[in-house]
Amino acid sequence: MAKNEICEFMAVYPAVVNELTEFANRYESKDAAEWFKKALQYNLSPTNTKNSITTVLTYKNLVKKDQLTAEKLRLAHLLGWCLEVLHSMILITDDILDNSTTRRGQLCWYKLEDVGLNAVNDVFMIENGIYELLKKHFRHLDCYVELIELFRQSTFKCMFGQSMDMLVGRRSVTTFTRATYDAIAMNKTASYFFYLPIAVALHLANVKDQRIFSECETISLELGNYCQAQNDFLDCFGNPEFTGKIGSDIQANKCSWLAVVCMELANPAQKSIMAECYGQNDPQKIARVKQLYEELKIPNIYAKYEAETYNRIQTRIQQTSDDVPREVLQEILNTIYRREVK
Repeated sequence: MAKNEICEFMAVYPAVVNELTEFANRYESKDAAEWFKKALQYNLSPTNTKNSITTVLTYKNLVKKDQLTAEKLRLAHLLGWCLEVLHSMILITDDILDNSTTRRGQLCWYKLEDVGLNAVNDVFMIENGIYELLKKHFRHLDCYVELIELFRQSTFKCMFGQSMDMLVGRRSVTTFTRATYDAIAMNKTASYFFYLPIAVALHLANVKDQRIFSECETISLELGNYCQAQNDFLDCFGNPEFTGKIGSDIQANKCSWLAVVCMELANPAQKSIMAECYGQNDPQKIARVKQLYEELKIPNIYAKYEAETYNRIQTRIQQTSDDVPREVLQEILNTIYRREVK
């Protein structure tokens, strides 16, 4: 992702915030509109938009250069920002459910003294702002309905994944399975974070071949599963100064990739340690779980998994149909592969 691509994308950010604030001003409440603007500016990340820029890159990959007008390119940028707005809303919800402390190197929105559970209402305002943007800029296009349906469906699947994550977190770690982990990763991460940015670009580029959508979705789901495993690994072994978030999966009793692998490998005595220590907000018990991960050489297993997964997804990309945006899929894979644990 070239610097000029990022700069062009970021140039649209002020307009998006201003437009969303203007929508709020319709309801004759200056205080509420200013609060909405504050929520947007705090939670929209101007420095972490690689996922949203994927929409722009995919669109440019699909459209011939002589058809790539400034107006169409702006629509691609706006679609990318709709994704970023959706992403910010989902992260706020995720932080509340997980009782997280930090996100992207700063206090979670709901943790601010003057916010608290008002963040729940902010989530609804931010989500509905997406549809105001779509209505204003995309209503005249043939793909308008498809775009709305994609955003609605992706949001529902993500919230469904959040619900699965929460409900499984009430169970004993001894019940965690690979199938449960895969279902959570597919719904909570893969569909909206990887497939949605590509799918909306396909619609904007007027792609009609359902085979192209299907192939992109298959690879996107694999990318999402891999990325979730990577996030789980960094939650435990990553440096918060690099990840921007203090790890909490162990004490939160998350059905993480590490916990699932641990339960697959553990002997009865080690399973008893997990049953006693996992899901407990006790520094000594958290440390014991991490020690057990080390004893089972899970960091080494993860390194092997990561390399094998990269090779498998790369092969899948190379075998796709000619009309699939291979360069973009490969770029996504390269971007997330082997994020360093600094």
